[in-house]
Amino acid sequence: MLKRLSVVSLILFSMMFSQAYCEEFPPIGNSLNEKEYPNSDAVLPKPKTDGSADFVIEGSVEKNIDMTLDKCIELALGNNPQINAAFHDILASDSRIKQVWSNYFPQLSWQTGYTRIRQLQLSDALGRNLTFNYYILGQVTLQQMLYDFGVTQNQATIRRLDYEGYKATLGATINEVIYQTKDAYYNLLFAFENKKVAEDTVNKFEMFYNQAKAFYEIGMNPKVDVTIAEVNLSNAKLQLIQADNAVNLAVARLNNVMGVPFIDKYNVQERLTYHPVNITFNQAVEIAREARPELKLAELKVESANQTLKLVKKSYYPTLSVEGQLQIGGKNWTSNHGYNIGGYLNFPTVNGMLIRNEIKEARYLYDKEIANAKNTQNSIYLEIQNAFLTLTEKQNQMPVALLQVKQAKENYELSYGRYRVGEANPTELKDAQINYQQAQLSYYNALYQYNQAKAQLEKSIGKNLTPQADEIIELGS
Repeated sequence: MLKRLSVVSLILFSMMFSQAYCEEFPPIGNSLNEKEYPNSDAVLPKPKTDGSADFVIEGSVEKNIDMTLDKCIELALGNNPQINAAFHDILASDSRIKQVWSNYFPQLSWQTGYTRIRQLQLSDALGRNLTFNYYILGQVTLQQMLYDFGVTQNQATIRRLDYEGYKATLGATINEVIYQTKDAYYNLLFAFENKKVAEDTVNKFEMFYNQAKAFYEIGMNPKVDVTIAEVNLSNAKLQLIQADNAVNLAVARLNNVMGVPFIDKYNVQERLTYHPVNITFNQAVEIAREARPELKLAELKVESANQTLKLVKKSYYPTLSVEGQLQIGGKNWTSNHGYNIGGYLNFPTVNGMLIRNEIKEARYLYDKEIANAKNTQNSIYLEIQNAFLTLTEKQNQMPVALLQVKQAKENYELSYGRYRVGEANPTELKDAQINYQQAQLSYYNALYQYNQAKAQLEKSIGKNLTPQADEIIELGS
């Protein structure tokens, strides 16, 4: 009699629970809105009630740092070695510009020495040894280039274009590092969500095991139900171990991208969220034309090749300069002095065939850079197109992924209620639990892929998209 009353009570409890669940989670449609998608907490188990902290990453010392995506980007911009290397390329390029302009600065040289000369022909003709000692206390030479018909100016222009190119390269490097940081950060959040799903799965299979064990002890179910529950629980614990290790790997990847592999442990303050973007493909292309560093770099390479062609054509041009020289020396260190001063028009040694083919080479390289610039433009256009279409696809997957989670959760709770009253078998409950687990993982994977696609679109256009989606801010700002 007591056993029959217990079964009836469980049936009534299951019906009340199902009715409350349906009121809390009404049916949803195919469109995504804030009511249907509040945040990721809606499909997660409740937070811990024992006061223990979640999302603590173990580090080298006992210290906690609150970490967000903005702080990760800030750390990456200040510590990533790729950015540091690109910045020093700019400094080195600036020095090269000054090196070229140094051609217009005077050149000063000083020489001292001693020479002993024996005139062979005169000594043989006169029949006596003619030996001379020649002393130079100092020979100071000052040379000033006056004009080289634009050669130095062309060289300086080429170096300046290189300088601008290195600045564009720095922008592209920053763009890439920010994307890598975002991807690694979202991957870490995804690993955290997977770990929580694994923990929730372990808790559910523990309840399954306890329920099966209780039914076996009172003689309602056979021993095989307990064995099945033990196997399921062991598999869930194994998945939890793998999920926990995935978190550690994600932490290591993020720290490496930020350039701080030995950073203290920190607390992640954010969760995977969904922020829709409202931007058209044509708008993305227009933004990229102004903001994408690679496009500017391609244009600079074309102009640099053009300046190189002009420079090679000036291989025939002379150089106009003046030179003054003062000498002190002679038979002894201070016996005499002399000087000379003059202006010179120095023509280079001309090899007509060599210069002609150098000009042809420079012209071909100029045409090559034009073709490369066109290829860069096409590649960036394709990159934006792929990123935009991928983002659209991931955005359309979100309502379906959320619907699957809610359906799988409802199916699991119904199956668990049926099992508790003895109406369902362990296989049905296990399938429901596995489907719910896979639905959660698919949902978080869709969230991760959406954020990853959004970061890829931001990289392809060279600017960040704000959560409001209609305001654009620059990368790194």
